[in-house]
Amino acid sequence: MARWDPGAEQRLKRAALELYSERGYDNVTVTDIAERAGLTRRSYFRYFPDKREVLFGDSERLPPALAEAVLAADPDAAPLAAALDAMSRVGTWLAEQVEDAAERRAVIDASPELRERERTKAAAVTRAIREALVQRQVEADTAELVAQLATVAFGNAFRHWIDAGGRTSFGSCLETVTDRLRAALAET
Repeated sequence: MARWDPGAEQRLKRAALELYSERGYDNVTVTDIAERAGLTRRSYFRYFPDKREVLFGDSERLPPALAEAVLAADPDAAPLAAALDAMSRVGTWLAEQVEDAAERRAVIDASPELRERERTKAAAVTRAIREALVQRQVEADTAELVAQLATVAFGNAFRHWIDAGGRTSFGSCLETVTDRLRAALAET
C-alpha cells in the first residue's frame, strides 16, 4: 500500500457510509472501515480522528463560510435577510459538494451519538452567524435570535433538499422554508 494513497479519503468516506448503512453505526469499527477501503487503521487516522468524523469531515469550514457570507451581505439588509442570503449562497455551494446526502442523513438519524454531533455542528453555525451579525452592529440578543432562526431554516431546507433527491435547488428549498417561517410568525 502506498503511504499517501490517492483517493484514500474518499474511499474511507464511502466505506464508512456503506458499513454504517449495512450494520449500523455502533456495529462498525475504524478497522472495519479501513479494511473495506483497502487501507490500514493507521491510514484511517491520518484523515479522521475517530469514526464519527468520517461523516463530518470539513464541517468545520461551514461556520466561517457562513460568517463570511453574512458579513458580505448587503449592508442595508435586515439581520434575518442578511443571514438567509448567506445561508442560500453557502447552502447552494454545500449542496453541490455533498455526496450521498440521503444515505448520510439516514445513518445520522439512526444514531443518538451522530445526532448529537450534528447538533454540535448546528450550534457552531448559530454561533458563527450570531458573531457575524454582531459585527454588523446587530444587538446581541437580536443577533442570537436571528442566528437561531436562520440555523433552523437552513437545517429544514437542507432536509427538504435531501428529500427532493436533488431535483429541487437548495435555494428553492430555503425559500419555501423561509416563506413558511414568515407565515408562521405572521400568525402570532
